[in-house]
Amino acid sequence: MMLCELLTVKTRLGIAEADVVDDAILTNAILAIGGRFELECNRKFERTANATFEFRADEMDILVDRYPIEDYSAFHVKANETAGWVLQADVVALIGLKKNIIELSTALGTSREIARVTFDGGYVLPGGTVSAGQTALPDELAQACVEQTAHWYQQRKHLGLASVSGEGGSFSKDPVSVVTPLSLLPAVLAVLKKYERWRM
Repeated sequence: MMLCELLTVKTRLGIAEADVVDDAILTNAILAIGGRFELECNRKFERTANATFEFRADEMDILVDRYPIEDYSAFHVKANETAGWVLQADVVALIGLKKNIIELSTALGTSREIARVTFDGGYVLPGGTVSAGQTALPDELAQACVEQTAHWYQQRKHLGLASVSGEGGSFSKDPVSVVTPLSLLPAVLAVLKKYERWRM
């Protein structure tokens, strides 16, 4: 999942379009950072038709993991593995004002059953064509991915290295490296906070 385009990142870094030496590692970085953004926000960004989301059948406010929601097409309930998924007819539902929740007029079942909704939702990613009723990925999310990828690329030789020292100081014969996880830029975290999915 590419939350930004390779060429945009290369332009940000001042790398000529014709210079393809680092295209593979930049592409992998964009993919990895997109995955990290999804983990941070507890949601999926890429638009998918006929996506599914499972929930307890007694729930009536369904906070799906991929939005904005465009439409829903089916609801199923499963009471046991033998019977499997059973299509529910005449379900009355409403897509919430922020297009991130499906509100049911009545529960589809009990807390001992699992329900599933089939729906279209998510953002059209950069480079894709936005059709009627669809929503493009917000520019600030795409730019956050550009900035985080550029930062990763510029720091890639020092990633995870917090310090190098030893008993005798920095010139010790036995240096010690302290490894830390990749941190997201403060400006990037501020953007992601706005797109975080509630945790229920």
